[in-house]
Amino acid sequence: MNFQQLRIVREVVRRQFNLTEASNALFTSQSGASKHIRDLEDELGVVLFERRGKRLLGLTPAGATLVETIERILLDSENLKRLAQQWVHEDQGRLRIATTHTQARYVLPRIIAHFRRDFPRVHLELQQCGPSEIVSLLRAGKVDIGMATEALGDAHQELVTFPFHQWQHGIVIPEDHPLREVETLTLAEVARYPIVTYHEGFTGRSRIDQAFTAAGVTPDVVMSALDADVIKTYVELNLGVGIIASVAFDPVRDAGLAMLDQDDLFPRNTTLIALRRGHLLRNFAYRFLECCSPELTSDAVQTALTRG
Repeated sequence: MNFQQLRIVREVVRRQFNLTEASNALFTSQSGASKHIRDLEDELGVVLFERRGKRLLGLTPAGATLVETIERILLDSENLKRLAQQWVHEDQGRLRIATTHTQARYVLPRIIAHFRRDFPRVHLELQQCGPSEIVSLLRAGKVDIGMATEALGDAHQELVTFPFHQWQHGIVIPEDHPLREVETLTLAEVARYPIVTYHEGFTGRSRIDQAFTAAGVTPDVVMSALDADVIKTYVELNLGVGIIASVAFDPVRDAGLAMLDQDDLFPRNTTLIALRRGHLLRNFAYRFLECCSPELTSDAVQTALTRG
């Protein structure tokens, strides 16, 4: 038995039993991967995969049980390497963070600048992606920390989440827009104009839709985008009224636009930080979490990670 056999089994499961994709991901041949699987099955004395000819269809009952152990073995082997690096290079290494555009562009710069002053030899890998992809990266152990408003709060047994910060959506318009003259702003008034906002599944879009539904109005969303910079660009062109995360607006940088003061129109959103259970974090990763929130001390985080 060897680690390559275990990695191939894990990758086949992750790739929905597509042996070609799993082989490519691990830079090996399909015939070699198939042989590794057969050799492991022979050594264990059980069949791990249901087959039809050369195709893998799924896990056998024994395979489903053993894959959990394989995941733990590979996770522990990766943790062993990190633990060794902790002793050899305590203040240097790699910290991998997956987050959305809004967090990477508007929330994290100050935090990362602070962290870099304390750990200049830590290499940061910042991956910008959608919430569901962040969950996948965390579960696969490809990142250390995930940050998003959506998806992370769903029931994921492997993940532990912590509140990061709260924010609200705001309405952004050209400075000469008629909405600036409205004394009591309502969503019905906003819905009189075309809307430009986030794509479904990103940056609290579901909360925007819920707010309009609760107000009994249907907005005309003429354009949706993944990030606030694109939305603001089209608001500048008078394509419509923009609804963005309020943290994405800066009166100096966004000259020519205005953010309307309407705290009661949209509910507050909570961005979460997520970690994978069993994934060993280096000391500098705990320091990064504390930079994000003083409440996320190493003791508090470790207690949550080890809780049932």
